[in-house]
Amino acid sequence: MSRLRAFVYVVLFAAAAFVVWQYQWAGQSEQPDSSVLHRGLPADPESVDPQKARTTQAGDVLRDIGEGLLGYSPAGELVPGAAESWTISDDGLTYSFIIRDGARWSNGDPVTAGDFVFSLRRLVDPATAAFYANAIAVVASAEAIAAGELPPEELGVEAAGDRELIIRLERPTPYLLSLLTYPATFPVHAGSIALHGDDFTRPGNLLSNGAYKLDAWTPGSELALSRNEFYWNDAATAIDEVRHHVLTQGVTELNRYRAGELHITSTVPADNFAQVREEYGDQLRIAPYIGVYYYGFNLTRPPFKDNPGLREALSMAIDRDVLAEKVVGRGEEPAYSWVPPGVDNYEPRRLAFADTSQDERNARARRLMAEAGYGPDNPLQIELRYNTSDEHRRIALAVQAMWKEALGVETALINEEQQVLLANMREAEVTQVFRSSWIGDYNDAHTFLSIVESNNASNMPRYANDEFDAVMDQAARQTNPKWRRVHLEEAERVFLADHAVIPLYFYVSKHLVSPEVEGWEDNVLDYHYSQHLSLAPVDAAP
Repeated sequence: MSRLRAFVYVVLFAAAAFVVWQYQWAGQSEQPDSSVLHRGLPADPESVDPQKARTTQAGDVLRDIGEGLLGYSPAGELVPGAAESWTISDDGLTYSFIIRDGARWSNGDPVTAGDFVFSLRRLVDPATAAFYANAIAVVASAEAIAAGELPPEELGVEAAGDRELIIRLERPTPYLLSLLTYPATFPVHAGSIALHGDDFTRPGNLLSNGAYKLDAWTPGSELALSRNEFYWNDAATAIDEVRHHVLTQGVTELNRYRAGELHITSTVPADNFAQVREEYGDQLRIAPYIGVYYYGFNLTRPPFKDNPGLREALSMAIDRDVLAEKVVGRGEEPAYSWVPPGVDNYEPRRLAFADTSQDERNARARRLMAEAGYGPDNPLQIELRYNTSDEHRRIALAVQAMWKEALGVETALINEEQQVLLANMREAEVTQVFRSSWIGDYNDAHTFLSIVESNNASNMPRYANDEFDAVMDQAARQTNPKWRRVHLEEAERVFLADHAVIPLYFYVSKHLVSPEVEGWEDNVLDYHYSQHLSLAPVDAAP
């Protein structure tokens, strides 16, 4: 018995030693091939259909699973994407793109010029009801097609064989290449749409041409992505899987990061900002970002329709400096223009009251309120809608208090889920004042000014001014960058004078980025493709 017991002990000891040796050897060898990147997302994408998506979070996911003709480097510079090269005609009206020979869909089908023709036609087809249909208004016949005056087949795009895509423009457009990085211009797989209809975006049905494919989507929780082994640059993709975690509350996201469950956060909550900066040092990444946080008025209904004085009064009564420094407080700048500072070749116009004191603004605001028929005996009663977020609520509470103290306005705050708020903004039936934002799709003033042209689907306030539209049209006809800038700046002046929106502050990008993450670079667009990142071994991280 004792010999048997001794033999068993020897066997167990040898097995244990072998396991330890294996573990130590594995620790000294290269990391396993598998790696999973965990990223925070502030809300569910409203869609992963490139032609129907519109929000920043949808763009973050779509840039992982899709690819346009061009893309961006980690530093925010334009680089070839699905197109390996392109040429531009001398008059600036014809672009010819050569699609990569190795470009493939996630089922192995080749990505062709015809896929882009199909998708760009789909973008402007009224039947698609694409939010960004106007994004390619410069393409020949695009506006007439979007208006239902011509069939989609008349769009100025054609495939000259499988690999050459030709795009013809109505007028020279210096920012066209930047436009073609936007998810709305990404290709979709026509055969998948024919087979599945609207369900083509479901995990398992969705064919993607980017570095990753969508494996699963649990609304309100997570989008799970895995590498697309057919992607033309798969060999340079280090991350095998990406998890976009939907975390609507900033504090929850921060706690997940603290617990080691996230590598990258989508933001940093204002209440915890000072503590985070102290606790995490250079893991906190703050950088300039071309985006504006604003409140919009519904200009189709009372009390704000045809009432610019009332709109101006509400705008003046908000102390933007207090809002940016005390309420948000993470490096944001007060907004006294619509176009953010730092946009290439542009000097933003400023609100007329920008250089007056807050006391002077409040005094003029009270006079304007009285002229509009409101005062202590007849206080203005309005609704302010915002989407679910601690930060949006805190800002709304601050604005509610400012309006009450300066003007006696009684503001009802209405918190809605993002999809509900977006639907209400589009329908313009129940909204009065609403929270929104605009993030530059490309580094040009046009991306901010074009969205408030009267025929633009992104024009949530329903702003319409013939003078503004005419100046924007003049800007679009300019081939001289100087004269184009002059017209764009004049358009912003006209827009600001109408007080169709209340610009509140300009964004900075703010993320916590784990020291395990390599390849991250700050850029003004705040685009960080997962395919550009890698994960260092945990024991090698600083």
